[in-house]
Amino acid sequence: MRHRKHNHLLGVKTAHRTSLLANLSCSLIENGRIKTTLAKARALRPSIEKAITLAKKANATTDAAQKVHFRRLAISRLRNKQTVKKLFDELVEQFINRNGGYTRIYKLAMPRLGDAADMAIIEFVEDTPKKKGKKKKASSKKPAKEAKKSADPSAEDDSDSNNPAEGEAESKKDSKPKDSKDSATEPPNEESNAVDEETGAEATEASADAESSPESESEEDSNPNDGEDGSKDESTEGEPEASVEAESAPEAESEEDSESKDDEKKSKD
Repeated sequence: MRHRKHNHLLGVKTAHRTSLLANLSCSLIENGRIKTTLAKARALRPSIEKAITLAKKANATTDAAQKVHFRRLAISRLRNKQTVKKLFDELVEQFINRNGGYTRIYKLAMPRLGDAADMAIIEFVEDTPKKKGKKKKASSKKPAKEAKKSADPSAEDDSDSNNPAEGEAESKKDSKPKDSKDSATEPPNEESNAVDEETGAEATEASADAESSPESESEEDSNPNDGEDGSKDESTEGEPEASVEAESAPEAESEEDSESKDDEKKSKD
């Protein structure tokens, strides 16, 4: 009896069906995924998985005659030497650790236009690498202060690289030991130069005052009676001025007389 032998007939004769499955198998091996009807995808699954089993057996054996035998069986079923070579030499490696279930079928929602046949996608199942468990990292969060400190040196380095002259000046200042108060009250470079000039001028004035003070003291020591001498000096100074005025008066009169005489002579002429 032919019980349970009516699966995957596809409504065609045996020769047509074997050729159809061979062509679908070759397309799947070359592309890795094909779109076809759901009935053809279900009929293709057992035939392509049997071909993959032949490739695994050939890969597992060390006998060269057995390898050739399995390869010839696959060629008789698939009817294409190039696809058999690709299956036995390249694709078999991804199925070595898998025991059956080499294909996957997806049903599509939209039926085929024309006859409304159910459509599906069939593809090979690839071995996905096992995900390694994530190790819990120790909490390496630094406090906010340490983060700021670590960020500040980088900013200082950038400023020094942008302004090398300022960096050298700051390094010279840092090399000289100073008190905390002096460093806190230290003015900028221009202000410090101005202050140095003012202090130098004040120092010169102070030295001049100091030199003049001994001379004034010596004069005071030599002339104890300053009041009397001062009055005498004023009187003596006033007398020469009066004499000069008296001398200048006769000269002015003589000049006027000479001018008047000259005018008279001119009038007579």
